[in-house]
Parts: sequence; structure tokens; C-alpha cells
Amino acid sequence: MRKLTYENVKKLRGISMIEIGIKNLCKYYGANKVLENVTLEIKTGERIGLIGRNGSGKTTLFKIIAGLEEYNGGELTLRKGATIGFLEQIPLYPEEYRVIDVLNMAFEDVYKIKREMEKLESKMSNIQGEELDRIMNKYSCLQEKFEVNGGYDIEEKINRISTGLHFDAGFLEKKFSLLSGGEKTIVMLGKILLENPDILLLDEPTNHLDFEAIDWLENFLKEYNGAVMIISHDRYFLDKVVTRIIEIVDGKSELYLGNYSYYVDEKERRILERLEEYKRQTKKIKSMEEAIRRFRDWGARSDNPRFFKKAENMRKRIERMDKIAKPNLDNGEIGLFFNGSERSGKDVISVSKVSKSFKDRILIKEVDFHLKYLDRVALIGENGCGKSTFLKMILNRYILEKGKNSILGYIEDFSNYKEDEGTINIGANVRIGYLDQNVVFENEDYTVLECFREIRPIPEGQIRAILAKFMFYDEDVFKKVSMLSGGERSRLRLCQLMHQDINLLILDEPTNHLDISSREALEQALMEFEGTILFISHDRYFINKIADEIVELKDKKLKNYKGNYDYYVEKAKEEKLKLGNEKTIYKKKLEKNKKSKSNPVIDKAKEEKKRLKRKQQIEEEISELEGRLKKLEIKLAEYSSDYNKLMEIYSQKEELQKEIDMLLEQWVKLD
Repeated sequence: MRKLTYENVKKLRGISMIEIGIKNLCKYYGANKVLENVTLEIKTGERIGLIGRNGSGKTTLFKIIAGLEEYNGGELTLRKGATIGFLEQIPLYPEEYRVIDVLNMAFEDVYKIKREMEKLESKMSNIQGEELDRIMNKYSCLQEKFEVNGGYDIEEKINRISTGLHFDAGFLEKKFSLLSGGEKTIVMLGKILLENPDILLLDEPTNHLDFEAIDWLENFLKEYNGAVMIISHDRYFLDKVVTRIIEIVDGKSELYLGNYSYYVDEKERRILERLEEYKRQTKKIKSMEEAIRRFRDWGARSDNPRFFKKAENMRKRIERMDKIAKPNLDNGEIGLFFNGSERSGKDVISVSKVSKSFKDRILIKEVDFHLKYLDRVALIGENGCGKSTFLKMILNRYILEKGKNSILGYIEDFSNYKEDEGTINIGANVRIGYLDQNVVFENEDYTVLECFREIRPIPEGQIRAILAKFMFYDEDVFKKVSMLSGGERSRLRLCQLMHQDINLLILDEPTNHLDISSREALEQALMEFEGTILFISHDRYFINKIADEIVELKDKKLKNYKGNYDYYVEKAKEEKLKLGNEKTIYKKKLEKNKKSKSNPVIDKAKEEKKRLKRKQQIEEEISELEGRLKKLEIKLAEYSSDYNKLMEIYSQKEELQKEIDMLLEQWVKLD
């Protein structure tokens, strides 16, 4: 009979258990309300996307579910015995730990069982009788537990995760302590996936992953048996993975029964519906207030208290009403736009036969690239393939021609990015605005206000109005830039760029650190930008909205696709299929040529020689195995009183006999 574990139960079709139940949950930091009356229910197999502005309380909710933070009110119920996987921060491991050691820690409980089994194995060789039977029973239970917990599949599981997240053999042997922050995050993601918890809490899981790894993760999560909650600003990812969306707005949760695209349409419908309800209620209240005024007027004229009583009753009815708040149609979104600038020439950037290498590693080899006025080009490719290097080569050429002060926020020395060979030409009247993926300001001690005033010396009131559009309100403008988060730095740099005289935007991961609302505002501004855009991004939704051309850097070469990201995916699949067909045709052609050149008589002689040689090999192998079998039979007599040893010898004997039988079958077929 199949053992009915929870793992088996949750896989049964039609059965869905409640993993997380939350009712009217509240959380405060001091007097600051973070979450208010959050209510949700998550069942086995559901994949929930948790969205909301940066700072809206999404990660706080994760920490509460994971038991890392207390809450101030409401109820939180987890299924009894449910395991939770959540990475709050990168842990510190011993200096000597390799990546493979960290991944193996996902199976610590399984390895503990294995160690207990090994202890029992060593005991069994020295005991007999009832004590041996007792140990054997205990060993059998541990062995079953080891198997149920996937002890025999550990290597296969690690290989699957390593392949999906692009951990090659060399990377697995690297010391974990020497990895970059992004690499450590990906390794910890792999460890959590290997742990296979009942409840998986993923906070921005696509950060640091390239397109292939994201695609693999999407498929992995769609097949995941447990409950999955995902915080992500990757709208493309949310569209492909989640079955429901929960939005946190003003500390409250609102549920949408679909993916991200469904959420966008449904949210607009709900806002319009609430607006109509608000209008109807407002109209009704105005009508009632007018009636109250009339009743009071009639009461005063006729000196009749009944009219005053009616007016008072109606006033109380208005007070008892559940007032509908006016829906915020713009949802507080920031309205961004770029200042106009004189246009550049038709040819913006021309790259011819350019190559670049670092420390004997060739990144780019003899590439050509042509960027024209009003082009919107997305540069994509695997992590570390040289995309940022290519952008910095263009920036270096621009600085050499225009001077150090020609690019806002120029701090990094780009001179190392001079092309090894080939030419890069900057077109006429090109003015570049550059956004790095890690924004650094020249003077980190400046306040936000001072930082903007440095590039635009206008009155403080005007600066405050501009900064407010980038979500720097009130006292925020006096924050020192050294204290800003990654998202705040990106917003401040964008604010500066949008008030510069530029006609070519070069953007390296512009949506990093931005929440969904900010990304949408940036998309709108870029679509209205009257200039040329060259950018790197892992945000496929963003690429689809902005790019009219995809340029892929692969195998040190650039390849153009005249369309958005969806077009690129379609064409890349066609090319892969075509390449596979071409390989098959080429292989068949080789086999056909080989057959056409062969001599039947010679081939027959070769086959006969091969058959006789194999027969002889089998006879020699059988003879050698039979010799080993006889030695084991002698040992059986020697260890007749040692039960443990006898079992071991019988097992070896059975294996040898199977090998002999298999070889005899092969010999008969060859005879």
C-alpha cells in the first residue's frame, strides 16, 4: 500500500489544502501603520503575486508569515507542520564552504538520516541475535525514511537546479564567500528551491537572472506542488507564473483572480465602478441635504416640530451611511517627461569591426552596429557577455570627443573601455544622457535638493515641485544622497536627466530598484521622448513597450531583430528549430555518403570479425566472473555464523549471477 504522506496527499487531484490563512492582520512600526486589516487565503498549488509600491509593506508581510516579525492585530494561521522557504538575508558560512556545499545544506535533514544509517551499519558487524534484529528493524525504518525524503535523488535534484540557474562545474567548486552579492543571491535561491518547502516566499526572484534562467524558473514554479507567494516588479514574469494577484495599497489588501494583465484591466474596471458608486452616493447625499434644508425651512415657517424631527432623522441616516471614498484615478502615479532638445543627425552611432577583450578574454569580436535617429534599441544577452562593456565603449568615445563634463554624473573612468580595434563614430549634434545600473553621485554629501540645484539653479519652490513628481516629498528633499536607496538614486538621476539638453539616452538596467508604478511612468516618458534610446534591460515587459529593435550579443557577435521582445522570442525559436533540422539533415547526409562509399563484401567481413571478437570478449568476462563466484561460495562456508556478512556475500553473489546471465544472453544472440 502506498504510504499516505502529506507530500502524496497534496498531489492528489482535486484536493487543495489551506496553507496560509490571514484575517484582519495589522502591523505598526511605532505610530506608523504599515498593514491594516489584511485578509487573504492561500491554498496548495496556488501561485500568488504580491504587488504594491516600494515601502507598501510587502516584505513585512513575508517576514510575518515566515515568523520573523510580530504583528499587532488580527489572525495568522499556517497549516500544521507546513515548512516555509524564505530568504531574508545572505547568511554567513564558513570560509571554506563551496557553492556545492551550500546547495547540499538543503538536504541537511536527509544527510542526518544517512549518518544515523552509517552508525547502525558499523554496529551491525559486531552484534548478533536479538540485538541484531532490533538494529536491522531500526535500520529498515531509517532507510525507508531516507528514500521517502528523496535521499537517493539528491544528485539529480542538484543537477536540475544547477542546469536551470546556469551553475557549471567550475562555479559549483567556487568558494561561496568569494562570490558577488548577485551570485550569492542566486545560489541561495537554488538552495531554497532544493529545500522544496510547502510554502515558498520569493522576494524579487528574477533579480540577477538572465532570460534563459528566468524562463527556466517560470516553468519550475508552474510545476511546483506547494503554495508560492512572489514579490516581483517583473510584470512579464507575473503574467506567466501567477494565478492570482494581491495588491497592497495604503496597508490594505485587494485580491484579483488572475495574472498581471488581468489585474491591470480589472483594477481599471473596479475604479470606474467605484467612481460611479461614489457619484450616485454623492448625488443621494446632496439630495438628502437639500431635503433637510427644506424641512428645517418649513418647520421654521410653520412652527411645526415634525419638520425638524424629519430633518434630524434624515441627518442621522446620512451619518450612518458607509461613505464611499472618491477613487484616486491617477493612483498617485508620478508624471514624468523629458525636456525637449535639438535633434541629432540621422546617424547617431556607427560601429565598424570593433573588438574588445579583458585579460585574454574576448568579449566582442569584429562587430558592426548602426544606431539611427529615433531608434529604440534593446541590447540583450547572457550575464557577463559584455553588454555594459559595449555601452561604455560608446561612452568612452563620446567623452574623448566632447570632454569629461559632457555626461551628467560622469565619475567612472571609461578609458579602459577603448576599443582594441575597429572604429566607433559619434554622429553630428549628439548629446548623451546616461543612466548606470548603480547610480553614484559626485558629491554624496549633497542633499537631494542641492543635487538637483547643481544642474538646474532655479528657485527652491520650483525644485520642490519637480522633485515631488519623482516622489521626493516634504522633508525627503533634505535627505543626503548617501542615505538614498537604490530606487531613490535612480529616480533622482532620472529627474536630473529629464531636465538636461539630451537627444540620446543610454540606459543600463533603468528599471532596477523601481516599483511597477514608477516603471510605468518611466515607460510613458520614454515613449514620448523625442530622441534616440539605447538600453540594456532584463525587464521583458519594459523591453516590449519601448524597443522597436532587439540586438543580441551572443558568441562575441551582435545580431539584429527588427521588433520587440515577443518578436525576438518567436524568431529565436524558429532559428533554433531550423538549426536543429539542418543538423539532422547534415547527419543523415553524412550517413548516406558513408553508406554509398561502402563495399558490401568488405563490410560483411568487418562485421564478422567484430562479432567473433565480441564473442571472445564475452567468454573471457564470463570466465572471470565465474571465478569470482566460486570465491564467494568458499566465503559463505567461512562466515556461516556471521549473519551480517552472509547477507553481504549473498547480495554480491546475486549481482555476479545477474551479470553472468546478461552476458550469456548476449553470447547466444551473437552465436
